[in-house]
Amino acid sequence: MKKLSEYNHFFYFSGFILLLFLMFVSCNRQVKHPNIVLIMADDLGYECLTCNGGESYKTPELDKLAATGIRYTSCFSQPLCTPSRVEIMTGKYNNRNYTAFGILKPGELTFAQLFKEAGYATGIAGKWQLFGSTSAGELQGTGTFPTDAGFDEYCLWQIDKVGSRYTNPVIHWNSKEAKVYEGEYGPDIFYRFIDQFLTKNKDKPFFLYYPMVLPHDPHVPTPDSKEWKTEPHSKNDRFFADMVSYMDKNVGRVADKLEELGLRNNTILIFTGDNGTNRRIVSLMYGEKIPGKKGIPVYYGTHVPLIINGGKMIKGGQVKDNLIDFTDFLPTICRMAGVDMTKWKGDGKSFDQTLRKDNDLRKWIYCYYDSGKKQFPLAVFAQNKIYKLYRDGRFFNIGKDHGEKEMLDTINLTPDEKTNRESLMKVIINHQ
Repeated sequence: MKKLSEYNHFFYFSGFILLLFLMFVSCNRQVKHPNIVLIMADDLGYECLTCNGGESYKTPELDKLAATGIRYTSCFSQPLCTPSRVEIMTGKYNNRNYTAFGILKPGELTFAQLFKEAGYATGIAGKWQLFGSTSAGELQGTGTFPTDAGFDEYCLWQIDKVGSRYTNPVIHWNSKEAKVYEGEYGPDIFYRFIDQFLTKNKDKPFFLYYPMVLPHDPHVPTPDSKEWKTEPHSKNDRFFADMVSYMDKNVGRVADKLEELGLRNNTILIFTGDNGTNRRIVSLMYGEKIPGKKGIPVYYGTHVPLIINGGKMIKGGQVKDNLIDFTDFLPTICRMAGVDMTKWKGDGKSFDQTLRKDNDLRKWIYCYYDSGKKQFPLAVFAQNKIYKLYRDGRFFNIGKDHGEKEMLDTINLTPDEKTNRESLMKVIINHQ
């Protein structure tokens, strides 16, 4: 009996150890097919977030995500909305697939199509601007419709009509006919769709793309502004701060909904911005006045925030200065989710490895910027963390001169400056 008792004790102890091991493995493994939520603010430069050193606005929800996730300090977009949207969705430089402002060329392979083919439910809410609603003449309506881009469900402003995006918004909700939502606020309707999409798909893998309309102008009151009830259509740049706060609030609502549904540790939440801040806005960052440079291909026109939060999947509290380009998002989220990219022939480089270690996979960024608007001329440049070279020969030390105010004298370059200039010129030549 004694031996049997000892055997039982050994059996129970071994089982207990095995259970602990399995629990440890379960808690520390990467989820095989995580949900992906990609949020992109509209006209929000790097300097607008408190966690990035911003002092003009309050962004507690994003600060929380940064504190428990990874905050990247060197993410760069295109300087304007449509070029950025085409680039992030296709993973291609604009010189390869950009046709006109407000257009996504029909037939382009997007991240939504790749996720859908992998069995993910795909949804989008917010701003589309890729079907040609703002294009004149023969380009009107010749872009790509959301379902043709791979989205199962959509709730979008500016597909084939413009109208308001805020008060009494004009929105397509899974319909080819737009509806005016009288007495409502656009960002609240987009969140209502998101709430329903997440709830509906909580038991299956999903990809949600949330290209927000906030805080793009017109700068008007939000439902949290004291002027909301008396003058909701009042336009004033002082409301920009309120709009940033409401944007931050809606990001928090999405994170809270994921928590409520028990999906927080199975979902990778990514936040960025589509370009620099509106040119009428001046913000403080670390005591310095930062002018918004949206539309202009300078440092402050392309430097955008990037936060990645994945519950227990991603070690929190990290700050990384890896160079990230907007073409990199497609391959990165596909690799995170185990999505097959065989069909994709793009330009981006996945930075998923930086979530776990300090790999510096990208040494340079290339940008071809053709806005399609007369006030913004064509610009082509290459940059690394310190230097930036334009195709027309302008050369800057953006490590010291973020404002690109003092062009380097190419005749009297230091050996380091000369080496970097030659390296960046090769990048430009190779992408002609």
